[in-house]
Amino acid sequence: MRNWPAVVTLSLVVALTSSAAVLAQSNGQAPSGSSTQKPQNPVATHDLSGVWNVRSGVYEYASFSKDDPPMTPWGQEQFNAAKPSQGPHGVKLSDTNDRVYKCTPPGVPYIYIQLFPMQIVQTPKEVIELFEYDHTVRYIFTDGRKHPADLTPSYNGHSIGHWEGDALVVDTIGLNGKNWLDRLGHPESTEMHIVERIRRVDDKTLQVDFTFNDPKSYLKPWSAQVRFQLHPDWDILEHVCEDNLFFEGFEH
Repeated sequence: MRNWPAVVTLSLVVALTSSAAVLAQSNGQAPSGSSTQKPQNPVATHDLSGVWNVRSGVYEYASFSKDDPPMTPWGQEQFNAAKPSQGPHGVKLSDTNDRVYKCTPPGVPYIYIQLFPMQIVQTPKEVIELFEYDHTVRYIFTDGRKHPADLTPSYNGHSIGHWEGDALVVDTIGLNGKNWLDRLGHPESTEMHIVERIRRVDDKTLQVDFTFNDPKSYLKPWSAQVRFQLHPDWDILEHVCEDNLFFEGFEH
């Protein structure tokens, strides 16, 4: 069964309005192999697969940074214009200009702090992140290709990855800059370049270390870390943002 943290901010309660986020989970399948079989070594197999849910401690699932990263004048202007639903400058949901609450795709990296699980699936040429939230899919190509020269900007950008030891190093560019970086309104421009190091620190814990480099928004690159918990008995369920579009009613 999915057990969500007991204390969440109001917008997290809003985010959980889909019944999919509170249903009991069971895939009805017995574990493969005998009970004495040793688990695979994730370092040796480069195995990131499974259903993962973000752990608590990501600054109330609102931001990647406890403090505001140093911003450029342009970035500060964007941040000052933001009307987030959380944080010290939070407003009512009816007044927010966070586009995600109108069902705009969250994009990378905002999607990581949505309180819904993601499933990682690996093929010989790519790692696929399947997010339960609004059926969001992200492709990380691991077949040695480069970023195309004629990228069309998108919410998730273009991601390529390679292995360094036990970590999948992911390089993402081509973001469209239409959304914030997080729920607090920290900006993200089209110049954002994200590097992630994704690895299993143990059998049940996935860690993502970020480096954000957006010279239009921030004075210098800065880093963050998010951890996820493995849930082997969960499935990714159907979630459609439009089915829960009227979030404001949950404030009353």
